Amino acid sequence: MKIAVLFPGQGSQYLGMGQEFVSEDPECAALMAMAEDVCKLNLGALCAEGPMEELTRATNLQPAITITNLICWQRFTKEFGDNGAVSCFAGHSLGEYSALCAAGVIGPEDTMRLVSMRGTLMEREGKKNPGGMRAVLGLNIEGIDGIIGAYKGSGIVTAANHNTPEQIVISGSIDGLDGVGRIIEESGGKIIPLNVSVANHSPLVADAVPDFSSFMAGIEFRPPRIPVYFNVSAAKETEPPRMKEMMANQIASRVRWCEIIEAMLAEGVDTFVEIGPKTVLKGMIKKIAPKGSKVASLQLDNPASLTKCLEELRAR
Repeated sequence: MKIAVLFPGQGSQYLGMGQEFVSEDPECAALMAMAEDVCKLNLGALCAEGPMEELTRATNLQPAITITNLICWQRFTKEFGDNGAVSCFAGHSLGEYSALCAAGVIGPEDTMRLVSMRGTLMEREGKKNPGGMRAVLGLNIEGIDGIIGAYKGSGIVTAANHNTPEQIVISGSIDGLDGVGRIIEESGGKIIPLNVSVANHSPLVADAVPDFSSFMAGIEFRPPRIPVYFNVSAAKETEPPRMKEMMANQIASRVRWCEIIEAMLAEGVDTFVEIGPKTVLKGMIKKIAPKGSKVASLQLDNPASLTKCLEELRAR
């Protein structure tokens, strides 16, 4: 068995996430208290009660998802034992910070400092350059890139997330999304608007990159204890300066998730464990793994799903 641990990002939030672990485990409660102190936010109440409108603001959501991921990881390692059984890590967009923390690149406090600043800067860019994101089903990345490359209309649009062979997220200004969206639909693709007001992973948020890079200069990065696959390159990296460069650029760069999972499969990974709220990444694995392959896709975000996950891992 070769295990990859995956961490979700924005879009996986729900009210109550992480709360059962916090209420029953003092170490998880201590992690939440640390995050509240570092970020100067009442994250426990936000995760538990919302309101959802406040939770989904980038400046709140990025720390909230991240501390939930770290709490779930804390419980998983406590129950599963030595994480030497984990072969590699990855995180989807924001989730990459949880992966870096789990791999020992950055400590929990610095992880929270980084995602708090990242959320603040991305919210700033969203207000300055309003836009949105839309999921596209039914066309591959080459088809989407071709449509965007040939687009001569108004606005800015880019392929932001390559999630599965036929699920891509486009990001940009509303006029650009509308114009490209019409061509995509004419080409047989289906468009699903996403409930975000920031054009993440697009040129519209690129002004956050230098400011975030400057902030990150004061944070120590260490070589990973266990390999991490990076969103920007879809490959492993061990050099701290290069990791910092990629984490800054990640804000405005494509999330190459499909390529990451394909690379892990090629390396022999046969068991994926999504650690954090909801099952978005677990669902993606099923669309990326070749049909008929004996690949297990597991997930945990509460005591019941942790128990089920551990049972399945021990049975493999």
